[in-house]
Amino acid sequence: MPKPYQSLDRSIKGKVAVITGAASGMGRATAHLFAGEGAKVAVTDLDLAACQSVVDEIESAGLGVAQAFALDVSDHAAIKNEVENIAEHFGAVDILINNAGVSCFCSLDAGNEYDEIWDRGISVMLTAHQRMVRAALPWLRKSNAPRIVNIASTEGLGATPGDTPYVAAKTGVIGLTRGLAMDLGKEGITVNCICPGPINTGMTETISDEHKGIYANRRTALRRYGEPEEVAQITLNCVLPAASFLTGAVIPVDGGLVARNA
Repeated sequence: MPKPYQSLDRSIKGKVAVITGAASGMGRATAHLFAGEGAKVAVTDLDLAACQSVVDEIESAGLGVAQAFALDVSDHAAIKNEVENIAEHFGAVDILINNAGVSCFCSLDAGNEYDEIWDRGISVMLTAHQRMVRAALPWLRKSNAPRIVNIASTEGLGATPGDTPYVAAKTGVIGLTRGLAMDLGKEGITVNCICPGPINTGMTETISDEHKGIYANRRTALRRYGEPEEVAQITLNCVLPAASFLTGAVIPVDGGLVARNA
């Protein structure tokens, strides 16, 4: 006889979610979505006022509970202090979304500028991820559905000329995700990675609509750029209690970019 069908929990209501880089773009969209789904959201970014603006948007829309926290993820001490503040404020940490990022286009011939951009990119988009995870672990271990999602990029699955610091950081995020999944799997903590492709965010706003259209038509199956909200929806699916057997996954959210040969 087959086992009876088991209904799995698809609600994050009451869960505490920490989102880095949440003042704009995909982080902001994720904060809105999670709050609307009933989570208690820690909106973190460099600028406290920008974080508070997102919190005000969430509260004005009647979406749920959110609190702003200033956090420079390149500052190790700040990570430990702020994660502790968040956990004390909400009483828990169930979900961690490592989303903070910076643009890193730079020529190899740029001298000291290249080194500075390299160091900044690796610090914000790779080193900070493992530091956030380690800082949050004491609370994640107490959760009945602990979830970690690292935001990488399709630049971690391929490469664009002139973008080596970003490519290196995002490729590292994919490897880090797999390693963390192996280390934390025995504790029931899932760790997954999302690789957005061309998305309409602050990093791409300087690209003209014409050039976005040319690129999207040439590279993606859907022939368009994605929206931050579309990435946030996939992030949500990765943190559901029901997503309990998904870990170490690398998920492109790219309109078919990596699937297309020509």
